Amino acid sequence: MSNPGICLQLDIGNSSAKWRLMNGDDIVARGACQLGQASSQKALLTCARKLDHLWISSVSAPEIEAELVALLKAQWGIEPWFARTAACTGALRNSYEDPGLMGVDRWLAMLGATARNEGRVCVIDAGSALTIDIVSATGQHEGGYIIPGSSLMERALLMDTDRVRFHETVGYALSPGTSTAQAVRHGIALAQTGAVHLALDEAGSERMDIVFCGGAGEELMQLVGRPGQWVPDLVFEGLAIMANQGRTDV
Repeated sequence: MSNPGICLQLDIGNSSAKWRLMNGDDIVARGACQLGQASSQKALLTCARKLDHLWISSVSAPEIEAELVALLKAQWGIEPWFARTAACTGALRNSYEDPGLMGVDRWLAMLGATARNEGRVCVIDAGSALTIDIVSATGQHEGGYIIPGSSLMERALLMDTDRVRFHETVGYALSPGTSTAQAVRHGIALAQTGAVHLALDEAGSERMDIVFCGGAGEELMQLVGRPGQWVPDLVFEGLAIMANQGRTDV
């Protein structure tokens, strides 16, 4: 059951934050901001006159997180609630010996996905990193993978080579490239898609649903070419589930 009132939910990454403003179960506003940029933060800080709740998922550095939280508390005068990765939340059980070492965004995405699907599920989050996690039908995290995302792959290639340079705007595809730009972007697409296929094969023949999220998730789902769900708000859905439980069940 959803918590009533006006609730601001934030998903804070390494350099940017996504947010959505809820009135009960209704999304009334959403946006993104670059951390540390006052102009980018204006829409966030003016999205509501008052708040009843402030819920946060964060994987950012502590100093960046503290700076943003100070702005939020100064604007609305309420203490934020932070989601933290737990040993278990409801039926979802963590495989890590130290649960706190798992990024909370992965945990919340799995929580959102298992709430949507009754059986075994694979959660694929394509953002700064590509993460792939398998959860059993009983809620046990079977394990996962963390792979550099497409932007990180490209940045690493351009930083560590002298002659791999291009200025064209090229999309991601799986066909062999006939220019440096295509070879780089198509190669990255091949690596990302191949990683997903290998992970799915490694998971065995037992049927499972596939749920994609993250900024590049929809495009990756199309490249992978297997039936799946595209749920851009999956982390927010998990955040709401955990916050409404009012505990982490550690």
